[in-house]
Amino acid sequence: MDQNIHRMVLTKDGLIDLKKELEVLVAAKRPGVVKRLSDARDLGDLSENSDYISGKEELNFVDGRIAELEEVLNNVSVVSGGTSKSGVQIGNKVTVKIDSTIHEFHVVGEWEADPKLKKISHESPLGKALLDKKVGEVVEVDAPAGKIKYTIVKIH
Repeated sequence: MDQNIHRMVLTKDGLIDLKKELEVLVAAKRPGVVKRLSDARDLGDLSENSDYISGKEELNFVDGRIAELEEVLNNVSVVSGGTSKSGVQIGNKVTVKIDSTIHEFHVVGEWEADPKLKKISHESPLGKALLDKKVGEVVEVDAPAGKIKYTIVKIH
């Protein structure tokens, strides 16, 4: 295998989600765009056909996303998270306390990160700080508002 290829880290759920996205793109989205392009092509003059032009752009986008997902899926390393004794690992959910407020984060690979869903990348400042830490440990993370201290309450 080429050593320049970066292994993508995903949880099992992240792998399932990317496979579903690829399946939808290949089985439904791409054929729909190709049909739209074909219909637009049948209308005649392509240079002034906005549906044809936007369809071509959408097909390029869909094909690019398919290629991107295939690359990730061909170079994926699936992780399931360690036990609480081994410290925080990719795939673990971590309950932390900031002052008196409790928060739960799911440490995931960068492809799965979604701050709105409290899924943080292992490459993020908080994700890096949490990795390998155990219950009871305190980590400090620089944030725009200053340093924030997180006390690890539970690893699951």
